Amino acid sequence: MAAQRYQPHPRRAFRASLRLSLSALVVSGLLAGCASPRKELTTGSIPTGSSAGSASLNAASMNAGQLNAAAQSLGKAYEKNPRDRAVGLNYANVLRMTGRNDQALAVMQQVAIQYPADREVLAAYGKSQAAAGQLDQALVTVGRAQTPDRPDWKLKSAEGAILDQLGRSPEARQRYREALDIQPNEPSVLSNLGMSYLLSKDLKTAEAYLRKATEQPGADSGVRQNLALAIGLQGRFPEAEAIARQELSPQQAEANVAYLRSILSQQNAWQKLAKDGKPAKATDTGTN
Repeated sequence: MAAQRYQPHPRRAFRASLRLSLSALVVSGLLAGCASPRKELTTGSIPTGSSAGSASLNAASMNAGQLNAAAQSLGKAYEKNPRDRAVGLNYANVLRMTGRNDQALAVMQQVAIQYPADREVLAAYGKSQAAAGQLDQALVTVGRAQTPDRPDWKLKSAEGAILDQLGRSPEARQRYREALDIQPNEPSVLSNLGMSYLLSKDLKTAEAYLRKATEQPGADSGVRQNLALAIGLQGRFPEAEAIARQELSPQQAEANVAYLRSILSQQNAWQKLAKDGKPAKATDTGTN
């Protein structure tokens, strides 16, 4: 399933939205760095040397060049000590964000071997499995990380995101609501719930959840980009563009808007839906 609102790379941000890229399993959520969103992230410098594994890396705030530099630095640190937990988590996260999902999975397999009972490691391993297309295995791994007596809302949201990718939307939404019972009004979970409805083409309900998510103190830019997408898919392009431009530099805003227009122009089915104004009926229209 945010702190100083990070500024996601435009293409990555919107692709993640369309795929419900675990936004929130998001980087700070599921992965203590991962999507806890895609989540309490702050703008950080690229780690080098021994600092590479000192803390969760705020990779979601980096542009493509910074991500590649971070991958090189973390790769060297990982080669020196593949048993370093923090380095492994950060390295796998950066690899996923640069599209190297198979390599990220291989890294997390090794980390999981070293830390088989670590909830954060298992959560990150599950995220890597999901990113590599191993959704059923990811569901099992995330389930192993969860403990009934001390349920973790991030893991609940992560499980929901995986279930959504498996097409099991009712179960996914139940997990999001369970996460919200533990962490009320958590913006990353509300965003995931909204994206769940967006993927089923219930745009009105999606907008309601996403708008509520943006109203929360911890909402990050990724959540607002999801709202812009939901609004744009309903044909309200000026409003969507205005939201897409928030909190970004002029260059980043233009790139996001351009990509938003590209998505909307290419999705013929979505365009027809927006024109007709007939979103699918939801199985649940509540807005927790």
